[in-house]
Amino acid sequence: MSGNKRGSIAFFATYRTPVPLDIFSCPLPLPKPTENNELPMIDDKKDQYNYNGREIPKDALKKLLKYTNLKSKTNGKEIDVDRGLLSGVVFVSERNRLELLHIALRFQSPPKVEVFCLADIFGVTPNFNKVCLEDSGCFTDNHLIYVSTKEPAMERRQPWTAVYQTNLQTGVTDRLTPLGTADLSPSVSPSKKMIAVASFQGKAGGWDGEIEDLKTNIFIMDVMSPHTRRMVVKNGGWPTWGSDNIIFFHRKDDPIIHPPGQKFPKDVFWGVYRVEISTGIVKRVTPLNIDGFTPVAIDPNRVVVVTVREESQGLGAARVVDQFRQIEIFDSRNGNSTKITQNTKSSKADHFNPFLIDGGKLIGYHRGRSDKLSFDQAVERPFQTLDSSLPDVGLFRVSGVFPTISKDGKRLAFVDNEFKAVWVADSNGLHIAYEEDGPDRLFSPVWNQRDDTLYVCVGPSFNMKMKVNINAITNVSKYRRQCYALTDQYNNAFPSSSPDGKKLVYRSTGKDGFKNLYIMEDSKRGVVNGREPRRLTKGKWTDTHCQWSPNGDWIVFSSTRDKPAGAPESDQGLDPGYFAVYLVKWDNPDVLVRVMTSGSDISGHVNHPCFSPDGRSIVVTADLAGVSVDPISLPLFEHSVRSYGDIFSIDLPEDHLVRYQDGNYKYGKHIRDVKKFTRITHSKYEYSTATWTKFATQDPNRAWSMRLPAGDFTPACPYKQRDGGESYHMTGHLLLPKRCC
Repeated sequence: MSGNKRGSIAFFATYRTPVPLDIFSCPLPLPKPTENNELPMIDDKKDQYNYNGREIPKDALKKLLKYTNLKSKTNGKEIDVDRGLLSGVVFVSERNRLELLHIALRFQSPPKVEVFCLADIFGVTPNFNKVCLEDSGCFTDNHLIYVSTKEPAMERRQPWTAVYQTNLQTGVTDRLTPLGTADLSPSVSPSKKMIAVASFQGKAGGWDGEIEDLKTNIFIMDVMSPHTRRMVVKNGGWPTWGSDNIIFFHRKDDPIIHPPGQKFPKDVFWGVYRVEISTGIVKRVTPLNIDGFTPVAIDPNRVVVVTVREESQGLGAARVVDQFRQIEIFDSRNGNSTKITQNTKSSKADHFNPFLIDGGKLIGYHRGRSDKLSFDQAVERPFQTLDSSLPDVGLFRVSGVFPTISKDGKRLAFVDNEFKAVWVADSNGLHIAYEEDGPDRLFSPVWNQRDDTLYVCVGPSFNMKMKVNINAITNVSKYRRQCYALTDQYNNAFPSSSPDGKKLVYRSTGKDGFKNLYIMEDSKRGVVNGREPRRLTKGKWTDTHCQWSPNGDWIVFSSTRDKPAGAPESDQGLDPGYFAVYLVKWDNPDVLVRVMTSGSDISGHVNHPCFSPDGRSIVVTADLAGVSVDPISLPLFEHSVRSYGDIFSIDLPEDHLVRYQDGNYKYGKHIRDVKKFTRITHSKYEYSTATWTKFATQDPNRAWSMRLPAGDFTPACPYKQRDGGESYHMTGHLLLPKRCC
């Protein structure tokens, strides 16, 4: 418990799949569809997330086996590799509380799989002892090549992803990506002499908030002189070598000009292309009217592709085989295709990010493990403790949205993934405190800081034109609950209690329709039946996500008030954008301080601010580290949310809350925009709506720190359909056109 001296941060992963992921392969040519033609590639442990696998070449595997840790723990021998009795896969797993590369050794006699992280092999060194993300492992003759976020970017709002190489014989690690740029998706050529990457280099402005289509460029570099790079494709991602002169890649196409008499269900598709490096000739490989992405080349002409041949009807709808992500082989010479996963028993599941095994005799991929579910059985989603970048702060991911912890630390509340019930974890287990009839009816619960009252927003979460009320749920832990509305007009959301519990600050559209902050002077009587709140902020912008400071002087909130004139009305069609974090005195709106913006031009998102219990720091969800993965490779069904967002902390200057004898507060330019921050999480997913409690994750008296037993919490997403297909009611937020702010 001593490691969590400043408490714990709880948060939610917006679209991390509720079903565990695992890696499989199927043979080429395929056996009959009725046969069990899928082979699990990793150890079959419950609730593991294993993905983005690639085969370890024999020469590389033999070098790895010379490391003492592997030799002593596995008895693996180089001769077994040559005999085909021992093989390996490098992949990403979340089993070590981070998204890190692991190596699976597959023994044939007797059959077994043993898994090791890189620190197990190379030792706990500065390279493998950091809170970071690792991805996209592949091999040259002497090096492991991979992506990591271990080093910060030089500028805010730019990705931390860089490509590194670790020497298989010495363990020495070097950075291949030049400082000041970011790379994704490395691929090694067949000769092992070149590396291709999807890079933000050469892209004006670098990453600029793209949600799905990053529009990276493809660069190649020589293994012996990696910093001599050249661009071979503009606007391309996920490169894969067909030969030392051929690269396949994916890109999102320009809108289609329909051939006469033909109609397609949509105008823009993802496609896989082939480029001949020596001539620069680019040719489309996949058909115009289907989506194809995340390719892996078999040879200069054939490529394995993930396809979606038919548009689905949205989240929760039953899907036919062609509406799932399937894996196919395309021949660039004649356009012929061979269906792979459509003919497996997992045909009604989504398959992701293929790779080759044994020269293409097997096609590997990962998919959800909904095959472990019975019909209509839902998924248990326990709380999970993660490694934190703050040594004195714990970190855990909850199984619902908008977590909030009572001041005494004994109760945690959140809404389920469909936004229709408020759940509470306390000494009596897990139970529903309030429920609505349908989805998208409840969001943003928060505890009163003094008594046994829980506030929740009742109404649709994504539509500012609809009425949303703030309701009070009293006597939550005593089961004598009463629920009543504290507001009766406008769109009101994100309440926060004053330390004495008597007042609420909240966001409301008010009479003029702009989202500003208001003070509810009486948290028990509310602002109903003609009672009016006190307006705290005023302007034609969005002020939202507000919280009272622990000492009661300040209110932290996010705002778009600095959005420049002429900027687009919405960012990527989701929200206004240009969110920054501010402090305002609750009793003097003239004392206003900007804490932090996102990018240098104040664009971006620093949002969902929350004070630390000691008032010294603010935790936010932000795009300060850009994006950490090619979003189209993620297990998304619809992009209803952003493909980025991590949890960060901002330390406030020591003197920012000092009150002088004349009653004024010291604040100046040094706090107008804090430059320093700490990245707490490193993830491919969008992490959001954090809350900070003074209690440690290890505290046995905190009910929320327990791993919930099976059956206590079973949200309705996903479940198994009668025909064996997966159905996802919710992967985080509802599929609605605007973000909740």
